[in-house]
Amino acid sequence: MKKTLVLALFLCFSFSVISQEEEVDLTNYKRSSLYTFIVTDLEQEHSQTIQEAFINYPIPDKFNDHNSELRTLPKLVDENLSKKEIKKLQKDSISQFLTNRAVAKAMVAKWFNRSEEGGFNMDLIAERGSYSASDIDIKIAKQSERGLAMVADAGEELLSNTFVVVNNFKYTNKEEVAKKASGFLSVVSTVASVAGVDAVSLAADAASLGVGVAGKGYIIKTDAHLYKLVWDEETAAIFYNDYWTEDGAIDPEKVEAFENSNIFKLEYIGTETAWADLQSTAFTTKTDVELITVATKKAGDAVIAKLQKAYEVFRTKTPLLSGDPLAAKIGMKEGLEKGDKYEVLEQIINKDGQTEYKRVGVIKVEKNMIWDNRYMADEENPSEIEYTTFSGSKNKYYAGMLIRQIN
Repeated sequence: MKKTLVLALFLCFSFSVISQEEEVDLTNYKRSSLYTFIVTDLEQEHSQTIQEAFINYPIPDKFNDHNSELRTLPKLVDENLSKKEIKKLQKDSISQFLTNRAVAKAMVAKWFNRSEEGGFNMDLIAERGSYSASDIDIKIAKQSERGLAMVADAGEELLSNTFVVVNNFKYTNKEEVAKKASGFLSVVSTVASVAGVDAVSLAADAASLGVGVAGKGYIIKTDAHLYKLVWDEETAAIFYNDYWTEDGAIDPEKVEAFENSNIFKLEYIGTETAWADLQSTAFTTKTDVELITVATKKAGDAVIAKLQKAYEVFRTKTPLLSGDPLAAKIGMKEGLEKGDKYEVLEQIINKDGQTEYKRVGVIKVEKNMIWDNRYMADEENPSEIEYTTFSGSKNKYYAGMLIRQIN
């Protein structure tokens, strides 16, 4: 009771402090951009539900939505092969599909708002980078050092931090697995094997709810393959010199050169696996379709968090909500755990007009003060906590400073 009262008082105080701080625009920072795909398997049970859930689920707020119309890949691998063979062939076949469909070039075209006539402009880059649209215009930029610096900065900060994630979801009905197994331990072991999850954690969940519940519900597993758009000095130089043309003064040769180009690439970064386990029990009134939809969205969020922990290049920056208490609007959805360390960055503009980030300190996630912002958390795990708090030096940080995980 005392702990609950203390927590409530702390939260009230925290909300009061944050509300009294000077308003800071926490949306005005350069986000990474993300384009997501799903591997479709029409023979898989509930494939349509999984696909619709994935495609209709918004890109996480910490990314710019860089999706285009193409969101699906056909099933490319025979799953009768060994796990090792499947993993390699899946990655290779996805890479080849993305190359064949010129996804990297389509991403560049979207960045520069390519029109039907083939003209480019800097409007989207100016918007996402908080640049002056006129200063970053290519015609003007070429006449000033500041303009060129902004164009280079946009390439480094925005285009170079553009990613593709391809999800391959797998559905498992635990009740059907249970029918084929003999005994509780066999059920747990079999389900874990099929879904690729930790049998110990699954057994603990089952034990807490009872054997009858253990064989019901759904597991959605996903293997997610991460790629990064290659945007280096050589690629940028070719693009601006050989392909750049604008509506109103279209150069047909440059339009054709871009359409026939093959210089744009995606770099494979790595693969991670995550899962979501939802119980269909007397505790819920949701339909099977609703449960599978929730599990799909949760698995997608979980694998994004795992990819960010595993690959530093994919880690995003997040603005501090306040300096006292140290707080940010990230939480369990991003995989935060007690003791996770974040560097605090101050954004500065150097003498050349480019963005730099200076580390000003390190903060840690506090125990029992992690915001549960996972999908459906308000129904499954109601809480008064609306942000995550960190421990660190007081009076050193302020709202709007950026934080990025370092462990």
